[in-house]
Amino acid sequence: MGSLEQTEDLKAFERRLTEVIAQLQPATGRWRLILVVVSVCTATGAWNWLWDPDTSKVTFFQSLCNHPFFTISCLALVMLFLCGIHKRVLLPSIIASRCRTVLADYNMSCDDTGKLILKPKPRINSPSTT
Repeated sequence: MGSLEQTEDLKAFERRLTEVIAQLQPATGRWRLILVVVSVCTATGAWNWLWDPDTSKVTFFQSLCNHPFFTISCLALVMLFLCGIHKRVLLPSIIASRCRTVLADYNMSCDDTGKLILKPKPRINSPSTT
């Protein structure tokens, strides 16, 4: 395989990798927004739930029934994590990390956008003759 063919293959791989990562960015941004909104709702509901003077006077389940905003937002947050939102939020980073692992065998790496980074060839130390 000639040097020109190798260069074209690397360029094609880089284009495809950057395309895949760029394509994931809008969906990742939406999932991050959903996660932030639900987390803020849960934190706000928890704040109101904890500062309610009746919380310590009633049972746990009655307290949850008295604060449906917290209960629903907390359940939504748990359901999001059970459905894998943490993977969807980090998917471009996961792909880049796995590519770095594979590319390390070929003395290359990539950045978070998928651009290839060529590393210098390792020097092989030969025993010196004296």
